[in-house]
Amino acid sequence: MTTHRGVGSALSADGNGPLGNRVHHVRAGELDGHAAISGGTVGSKRLWMGLVENAPLSATDNHHHGESEAGIYVVSGHPVFVFHDGVAEVRISAGPGDFVLVPPFVPHREENPDPDEPVVVVIARTTQEPIKVSVPELYQVKESDTRQEEGVDRVSG
Repeated sequence: MTTHRGVGSALSADGNGPLGNRVHHVRAGELDGHAAISGGTVGSKRLWMGLVENAPLSATDNHHHGESEAGIYVVSGHPVFVFHDGVAEVRISAGPGDFVLVPPFVPHREENPDPDEPVVVVIARTTQEPIKVSVPELYQVKESDTRQEEGVDRVSG
């Protein structure tokens, strides 16, 4: 099977119908950057999936994924997911086979405290493309935060 790129009503490479009306297979090693399934790779309309590797002793910036939920499956390594519950930072340690859900607009960061082993995770988001909005600090999300325009940095007060 072949990976087919493109969106809309374009025909697949084998002429068997529109890209949005067929099953797509993205083989290992055929990722478009981190993306395996997205609007740009297979014509997905509401889903993004990809593979991400975090180097030993690394951490992302504080960020959220806008209106998108993020489901994370840990393939290997021992990542730590950090968020703020309104009182203090909460640290969730995960390992291979674990799943983690990050709700929409929840600021968080991922850390890999291991000095030797990288972390490899599969991420699924409920938008066709990845959304990452950097924020200056972690803060508890309030209902009104989820209604603010995406991309605007918000600081707790």
